Order: sequence, then C-alpha cells, then structure tokens
Amino acid sequence: MPHDDFEIEPIKGLPERPPEGEEILWQGRPSTFALARESLNIYWVLGYFALLSVWRFVSVIDLMPLGQALAATLPVIVLGGIVYGLLYLTALIQARATVYTITTSRVAMRIGAALTLTLNLPYRELGNAALDLRRDGTGTIALDTTGQTKLSYLVIWPHARPWHFGSTQPALRCIPDAEQVAHILADAAEARINVPEIGRATTLDAMAAE
Repeated sequence: MPHDDFEIEPIKGLPERPPEGEEILWQGRPSTFALARESLNIYWVLGYFALLSVWRFVSVIDLMPLGQALAATLPVIVLGGIVYGLLYLTALIQARATVYTITTSRVAMRIGAALTLTLNLPYRELGNAALDLRRDGTGTIALDTTGQTKLSYLVIWPHARPWHFGSTQPALRCIPDAEQVAHILADAAEARINVPEIGRATTLDAMAAE
C-alpha cells in the first residue's frame, strides 16, 4: 500500500498549523534537474566520463579493430550512465522530501530525506536575501541570518548557499520562477518588519510608568 511519510503534517511542509493571522503566501520545492546540476554538479560528472570514454577509445583504437575498441569503451560509458542515474535519483529524493514555505511571518523549510527537520526563520532574524537566477528561470534565494541563528552546513546541505561554510546561509535551492518568489519574499518581509511590536512597546510603557 502507498504510504506518505508526511501524512501527520497538519499542513504540508509545516509541523503545526500557523497561528491565527499568519497566512501562507507560497509553497514550493526544488526543481530536480536544477538541483542535480547545481548541488551535485551533474554536468561535470558527465564531462568527466565523456573525456574518460574518449581517452579509453583513443588508447585502444591502434591496438584492435574498431568494433573491439568500441566494446572496450562501453564499460566506461555504462559506468557513467550508472553514476548519472544515481546522482539524479539523489536529487529527486531530496527534492521530493523538501517543502519551502513563505508566510506573512517567516520562511519555513522542511528538508532532509533521511533525517527530516523543519527550519523556522522569522523575518526579524533575517539580515538580507540574495537571488542567484539562472537562464531557465530557476534560482536560489540565500537567506542571511542574524548571529543568533547558528546552522551547520552539513546538516542542511544541499539547502545552503554554496561555498559559505563559515557563516552558513540557508537557501531555497533551485526553485522554479525564482524571481517571482523573491518578490513575494521581499514584500512579505518588508510588511512584517514594518509592523510595530505592540506587545513589547506596552511592556516598556508599563516599566516606565513604574
């Protein structure tokens, strides 16, 4: 029987229902092929095996007939296809296990294929966001968190800004229509940050009155 590992989620991608007044503005997940290309460097792997196949063929073509030279090269080609398939399968599993959520109050990231975790990133804990846009419209939105939020690069990979090991930045990786999503995020963050903290102001007023 089919089984949904996330069927206990009250809302897809969130461990609990949003509090009253919080609205979901967007949900999505990485593009499988874009994730394989960007995080697993699938093009570089294909290029490596292509060069290896050419080298193998050239090294034996002078020693045997054409048919035998092709047969000697075939195992390298097959191995390259297997590696490609494994990398694509890894990207597929990661993408299917991921749900990115943008609400009026935060960015939530349900990530992890083997060990699932959910990151809740309120807008007030985010410094800024950087968009890396590709020609096909996919892109990565990296989130610069404040010093209070410490994240491990290895734990959240591949959902982290590449090559930023010292100050890990969680990222919405390889999402379709990334530019549109970036606008949604920017508008929501600006609106949230501009909302006055009524509860905190009341507390300060009470302390001053004392």
